[in-house]
Amino acid sequence: MLYATLKLVHVSAAALSFIGFFVRGIGALRGASWVRHRVARVAPHLVDTVLLLAALGMVWVAHLSPEGLPWLRAKIVGLVCYIVLGVVALRPHLGRRPYTPRAVRVMAWLAALVVFGYIVAVAVSKDPRVPYLWR
Repeated sequence: MLYATLKLVHVSAAALSFIGFFVRGIGALRGASWVRHRVARVAPHLVDTVLLLAALGMVWVAHLSPEGLPWLRAKIVGLVCYIVLGVVALRPHLGRRPYTPRAVRVMAWLAALVVFGYIVAVAVSKDPRVPYLWR
């Protein structure tokens, strides 16, 4: 029962996270001012925190370990890639460079969407090599 509840929260938060990232990406790439609003900057962190806590809860309840499950490791690596690509896509000013070119940001946004799809496919198929959605 607890695992099922955590999974529902996790899947729901993943859907909200994806929708939020998709919409913020479009807004950021178009230069919309609403993406700099406090709610648009804070809400994704709240959703992603719920997503991560639900994932950790499922791992704990099911006594899973990334060391023995390649699909879980693939999801973790995918998550890191997704975060890095998302930062590049949504922040026009990174590091020492005064501005990340729009073309780079668009490519990073599209790549992040693909990585998100891979993470979902691995979660559904439990196979990091042949995701269920791509068969």
